Formats: sequence, C-alpha cells, structure tokens
Amino acid sequence: MIGVVVAVGAIAVGTFAFMQSDRAEPVAVTAAAAPTPEATPPAPAPIPAPAVVLKPHPQKELPTLQLPGYPLGRSPEVITAAYKFAAEHPEILTYVPCFCGCERSGHRGNEDCFVKSRAPNGDVTQWEPHGMECNVCIDVATQAMQMYSSGASVRDIRAAVEQKWSAQASQMHTHTPTPDPPK
Repeated sequence: MIGVVVAVGAIAVGTFAFMQSDRAEPVAVTAAAAPTPEATPPAPAPIPAPAVVLKPHPQKELPTLQLPGYPLGRSPEVITAAYKFAAEHPEILTYVPCFCGCERSGHRGNEDCFVKSRAPNGDVTQWEPHGMECNVCIDVATQAMQMYSSGASVRDIRAAVEQKWSAQASQMHTHTPTPDPPK
C-alpha cells in the first residue's frame, strides 16, 4: 500500500514538474519575441480609391431581392431602400465604412454589404445577402441615404458616419478598410 502511495506521489510530482517546465518556455519565447519600439511595423498604406470615377447609377431593373421568411431586424421597406440606395449610389457607399466586423469577410465599404457583383456597365447583377440581416449595415446605409437626400457631400456623410459609429465599433470591431473619397 505504501508503495502505491509513493508511486502515485512520484507521478504527481513528475507531472507537476513537467507542466511547470512547459509553462516556462513560452513565457521566455514570448518575452524574447516582444517587438522593440524600433521593430514596430509601419502603418498600413491607405486603401486606393477605385480606378473608375463613380457616379450615381440609376438602374431600370434591379435583381429580385429575396428576403428570408423569418423576421429581420428592420422592416422590409427599410431593407429594400438600403439595397436600392447601394445599387444606385456607389459614389457614396463605396466611400462609407461599415462597422459590423464584415471586413473579415472581405468587405471594403458599406456598398459591399449589399452589392455582391456589378456588370461592366455598373448594373447590379447579384445582391450580397449579408446586408439584409445586419442592422449595423442597414443603419449606416440609411444614415448615408438620409444625408445624401439632404444635400450632404460624400466627405460629410463619411465624417458623420465615422463619428457616430467609431465609438461603438472600438468596443466590438474595427471598420472596413474603406478608401477615402476623391477630393
């Protein structure tokens, strides 16, 4: 019986010592890998603006927007208006960031939350379904749409959206890497 207790004790002490030695290594590696102020990488370069000049793009026939059969966070009218605005105003939403975390899906601006693809002539050929289920995307687009309707410039719209959403986003996510509007 004493032999069993001694064997169990020896195994426990050995396991404890092994686990402590495992913990010591990563701390030393982490401390050694910590960047020095001189090794801090430079800030990322700004995202370039689109190569083509964007302008309002009224479209006679938009693709059908298939809303799901379950309740969404905003009314179908608000969702449809946001999608239509995104389709017809790439010159606005291309330069307005989104703050929901969709940059992890490759989105670069609020337009990407609604428009998946366009034809060479600028017509929307496919919708991005993410926007219909994301209240942040819809609310950013709605704010941009209301400000555009009142005559605000794309720079003023972007500044107002960033001011409203930046504080909330810093607690949850970053924002899309959206290019600056043209001067």
